[in-house]
Amino acid sequence: MNKNMTFCEQCRDDVLYIEKDEIMEANLKGEIYRYAGKRAFCKECNSEVFVSNINDYNLKNLYNEFRKQNNIISLEHILEIPKKYNIGKRPLSLLLGWGEQTFSRYCDGDMPTKQYSMILERIFNEPSYYLELLESNKDRLKSKSTYDKSKEATKMLILEQHSCNESKIDSVVNYLLHECEDITPLALQKILYYIQGFYYAFLNNFIFEENCEAWVHGPVFRDIYYKYKEYRFDPIIGYDISNTSDLSVSEKAVIDSVIKNLGCYSGKILEAFTHAEMPWLETRGDLPLSVGTNRVIEKGLIADYFMAVKEKNNMINPSDIGDYSKKMFEQILNNR
Repeated sequence: MNKNMTFCEQCRDDVLYIEKDEIMEANLKGEIYRYAGKRAFCKECNSEVFVSNINDYNLKNLYNEFRKQNNIISLEHILEIPKKYNIGKRPLSLLLGWGEQTFSRYCDGDMPTKQYSMILERIFNEPSYYLELLESNKDRLKSKSTYDKSKEATKMLILEQHSCNESKIDSVVNYLLHECEDITPLALQKILYYIQGFYYAFLNNFIFEENCEAWVHGPVFRDIYYKYKEYRFDPIIGYDISNTSDLSVSEKAVIDSVIKNLGCYSGKILEAFTHAEMPWLETRGDLPLSVGTNRVIEKGLIADYFMAVKEKNNMINPSDIGDYSKKMFEQILNNR
């Protein structure tokens, strides 16, 4: 049969069909999702016909939309994990302490739970995290060669990652300049700080290596300050969107949520937020508000504070950052 032919119920015959792109809706687990799909129509009578590969295409796009809206790791990332770390599907399941066929089922399209999805997304993005799992759980693997091959592949990934870490903060800045309207140097500094803190809270790792300092107007990343200081109180213009391609899905999820929930406030409001938070306060100590300093806000302080914020506010995923920003804004208003 011609690949563009299918059976038409109206014509009662195999017919040629045409495809039409369409925004479709479907109910999945009690929620309605809109996604880009296709429909097929008989060229003879114009009635809709069933085509298995179009049905598969629609289901794939529907599930992709579900994954996207519910922060579930994509099938593409799942399939990439064993390739990245040079390990088979079954050994990976064993390493993680899951059922022997669990990861294979995910590769076939089964949807992981949010808990398993977070583990897999972190493995995909963080070779150092995977290496920790590999070392601590190597006794679960059935052969030493499996461990050796995977460890070698992981060490190479870590070396590659370290070589590009220096530009990560620049990638984040360019992404912010592209996504945010009228962002000033003051607001940029505070948003970078919140990205650093909340990324650690949700992924137990810092998104960039650079330290920030407890300046008069809040946390500041020194190199970024000097790069954009000429704009003073004006919005920054110009960005290189090509320098954002190394941002992962999980990184963009945190960044997008910070933009949505904190980027709506002015730089001065965000400054007030940081002045009420432990990392900036503890780093400055007894220094008067108007006295400058280059004291580094220790990453441990940032980690402890934002982990505590996450637990106190029962945050499950980055979209919950909005609860914290609303509480901080109310606190600032009440103190004025």
